[in-house]
Amino acid sequence: MTFQSATSAAPQHASAPFAAHFDAPLPRGLRQEADEMSWESFAAAYAPTSGPLRLGNWTCTDAERPGTRLGPQARNYQATLAVGDRISTSTAAASGPVAALTAMLYERGIAVETLGFHQLPAGEHTATFIRGCDGARTEWAMGWSNDPTQSALRAVIACANRLLTAA
Repeated sequence: MTFQSATSAAPQHASAPFAAHFDAPLPRGLRQEADEMSWESFAAAYAPTSGPLRLGNWTCTDAERPGTRLGPQARNYQATLAVGDRISTSTAAASGPVAALTAMLYERGIAVETLGFHQLPAGEHTATFIRGCDGARTEWAMGWSNDPTQSALRAVIACANRLLTAA
């Protein structure tokens, strides 16, 4: 089973200041600490590729459901999650992927409340910045992917790992 990392490919000019990769400013709470960091420094700090939590397969199990119902409807999601050496499959019904992943993590005793969510295009990729809280601490994290949903999921995992490993 392959587990995803928070970053899949660095931009072409990875040595340029991190903020230079975007046409819009970084989220306000992250600007001061990250504007002048290099891509490598930022990714190492805010998009950890290691940690106790990893995300494997991710699926919306009813993506082909007909849209005949009125109003927003919960979707059903399934994920393979690894916490340390323990790998298991989780399911959740939620209004979207981030809510579903958050619910799956909560069932495992991992709290990540999303306080801020920002997605910025960067060429062919999407960067998702999440400010999350576990009830005691808050951390910023980033996910990077050519798919906006995968970028958001990677950001949640990166945030959870930052919260789990913060001293």
